[in-house]
Amino acid sequence: MKTLTMVLVGAAAFAAIAPSLPTGAQTAAQSAALEKRLLAAKKLECTFGTLATGDWEKGTKGTKATVAPAKLSLSFFNIDIDEGTADSESGFGATFISVKYAHGYLHFMQISDAGPLYLTTVLATETVTGRFKAIHTRHEWSPAVVPGFTSRPELYVGDCAAAS
Repeated sequence: MKTLTMVLVGAAAFAAIAPSLPTGAQTAAQSAALEKRLLAAKKLECTFGTLATGDWEKGTKGTKATVAPAKLSLSFFNIDIDEGTADSESGFGATFISVKYAHGYLHFMQISDAGPLYLTTVLATETVTGRFKAIHTRHEWSPAVVPGFTSRPELYVGDCAAAS
């Protein structure tokens, strides 16, 4: 009986909000418009407010993750999806950036001469009007932990604003 009640309450809630949900055609049109805006972007300015850091626990086979607020800003410019390239500025010099677009995902891959791999993915989905959801990861490790520098694997979540 409890399950039936929950199903009925859920159905009633859906019926109440259904008129305000976009139709399939509206959703498809919005998605196509977002993909078109992302494909046309020649510059992206990104901010990331959440950071998850991974590490291996000493003396065990276990791993752990720590989540904390973050203040990371990245920008990509001269984005050329057809050529598969982009530029970015860094306090550590320029790195080669490979760009690939696939079905609503715009990927930026940076490989440092020192070894680390950074990936940024911008999704053709909005966080708020005009900003795209974004994910940035840093595949890096060093024996010493130095505050302010990446020394463990990191995953950032945030969003990007596009400019043509």
